[in-house]
Amino acid sequence: MLLSYTATPEATAKEPFLAVLRELAQAYHAFSAYSAAHVRQLGLTPAQFDVIATLGNTQGMPLSQLAQQTLTTKGTLTGIIDRLEEKDLVRREVPAGDRRSFLAVLTPAGEALFSQVFPSHIAYLRQAFANVDTDDLERVRRALRGLRDRFQG
Repeated sequence: MLLSYTATPEATAKEPFLAVLRELAQAYHAFSAYSAAHVRQLGLTPAQFDVIATLGNTQGMPLSQLAQQTLTTKGTLTGIIDRLEEKDLVRREVPAGDRRSFLAVLTPAGEALFSQVFPSHIAYLRQAFANVDTDDLERVRRALRGLRDRFQG
């Protein structure tokens, strides 16, 4: 990534958007570290938590859709699902009518864990945003969506 280059005053004077990229990357890394610290206290890796949180309150999800929603590759997701199966938190099911694919489904233990850890993590994240005005949150959300749309074309 361009982070080391964007740190120079010359670079940001020449290309002001580089300062935005740097702040965006640093904000994402700071958020990831903040979130991961709490998730690890809950006994999960961030990737495992993401899968459990995504599957929570669903009847299961095709692995391809789950990979897309958790922003992971199918290969990486396979390892995550394997470890969650070993913990009896997730199971793979073959959907009726399509024997070539699998659904990832939370087990009863996975549902119980989701019910416990998801609200706890939301409360933890809420603390970080406690003093941020809702209008500011909406402005940031719109700006980030605009950036995402530009990159996705």
